[in-house]
Amino acid sequence: MEEKLNGRLHKLVFQNRSAGSITGIADVVSFDENTIVLDTDMGLLTIKGKELHVSRLTLEKGEVDVDGTIDSMTYSSNEALRKSGESLFSRLFK
Repeated sequence: MEEKLNGRLHKLVFQNRSAGSITGIADVVSFDENTIVLDTDMGLLTIKGKELHVSRLTLEKGEVDVDGTIDSMTYSSNEALRKSGESLFSRLFK
């Protein structure tokens, strides 16, 4: 998938469901061995799998590399978060 929004390219490139890179990242919301949640220019991207790792993160360029066994990737809207002006972390820990 490749699309430009806000002047940045949002691109997903994965190999054999085990390693990949993503551009168009605004923030890493959370991550652990089983789930990585990324705030992208196209919405929140949730990556689920096993033994997941963020191997490279460059927020200045909006890039992240992940590895592990990837089972699923799902987008959801993050417009409500942006409109509220409240960070996801503050909402999670209420």
